[in-house]
Amino acid sequence: MSYRIGLVGKPSVGKSSFFNAATMNDVPEGAYPFTTIDPSVGEAYVRVECAAPEFDETCSPNLGVCRDGTRFVPTKLVDVAGLIPGAHEGNGLGNQFLTDLNETDVLIHIVDFSGTTDSEGEPTAGHDPREDIDFLETELDMWYLDILEKGIESHETTYEGADAKIEVDLAEQMSAFKTNKDEIKQIILSLGLELDTDTWDADDREALAREIRKRTKPMLIAANKMDTPEAQANWDEITDDPDYDHLTFVPTSAHAEGALKTADDNGVVDYTPGDDDFEIIGDPSADQKAGLEQIREFIADYGGTGVQQAIETALFDVLGCIAVFPGSANGSDDTDGVFRDCFILPEEATTEDFAYFLHSDIGDGLLHGIDCRTERQVGADHDLTHRDVVEIVSTN
Repeated sequence: MSYRIGLVGKPSVGKSSFFNAATMNDVPEGAYPFTTIDPSVGEAYVRVECAAPEFDETCSPNLGVCRDGTRFVPTKLVDVAGLIPGAHEGNGLGNQFLTDLNETDVLIHIVDFSGTTDSEGEPTAGHDPREDIDFLETELDMWYLDILEKGIESHETTYEGADAKIEVDLAEQMSAFKTNKDEIKQIILSLGLELDTDTWDADDREALAREIRKRTKPMLIAANKMDTPEAQANWDEITDDPDYDHLTFVPTSAHAEGALKTADDNGVVDYTPGDDDFEIIGDPSADQKAGLEQIREFIADYGGTGVQQAIETALFDVLGCIAVFPGSANGSDDTDGVFRDCFILPEEATTEDFAYFLHSDIGDGLLHGIDCRTERQVGADHDLTHRDVVEIVSTN
């Protein structure tokens, strides 16, 4: 499988610029509403330290590339359009927005931290980025609440005594969010609620919808336009606000990333995405060089442009995924090369999960795995960790 990272945000905050910078796909950019009318899907990459050098090997990636010991592993980036007030009620492109949103695994909310776009995406000054963060969370919460209410209604109208369990009915109603009855039950109890809808008031239902949303549609805030003084001032204030402790923030300049990638493609600079520096190798004009030096100062201060960091933080930290290399404990004489693959798996993936990920027949015939670093046998229920190198031994 390939994980899908959804980019969301109001018009004119730099969402399409972020998408283009991450994928270098040709998506229209513009400071007006609905620049992106249809969802665009592109290929972005996450960095993983390659395991091949530990085995005195040189990798031959099937997908992506390897630069100086860093693998760039592909993942899907989805530019989702249609976020306006009332999206959960179907306003604007609301229905399509929610459908496209639900096909993603984790969200990156692009927020203009400079405060220079208002709630409608029009130019302004002094807009509080917190309003945009709250707006999206509220839209999603109301979407979840609508579906939750339908599940509660179904449960109450088909109630069959002790055999009817609210967590089962809600999990069925909300199955599109990739949840299950055990998770729903745990969330209900974690909020101090009883497993009885008669005891829930309106606030309880909203709190439950909100918590399910946080668990099943995790989100990262890409604080865009951080190369401006206004954004930097807002960053200090917002990231210190305890109301947003549940969110992860990454300082970002999509403009800087796009400029560096374009300069790299044109042979002006040597730049690897995610790095906090670059080398000028071409002959830029005086104005170009001044602009590049401004970008250099920004990425030195913030550890990069933030675009690559946001994608990786969303996948590995917020969603909790791990990267695993298929390996061979006894080495390989494969003429096509070694360490060809690096796969992204869900957190808490086991040897058995990995075997089935590779192929259902391999999973059906699984005997055990081998940790290629220690050459020790690992069982089917062994929990894998980030950058494990595992050989799967199967009868198939």
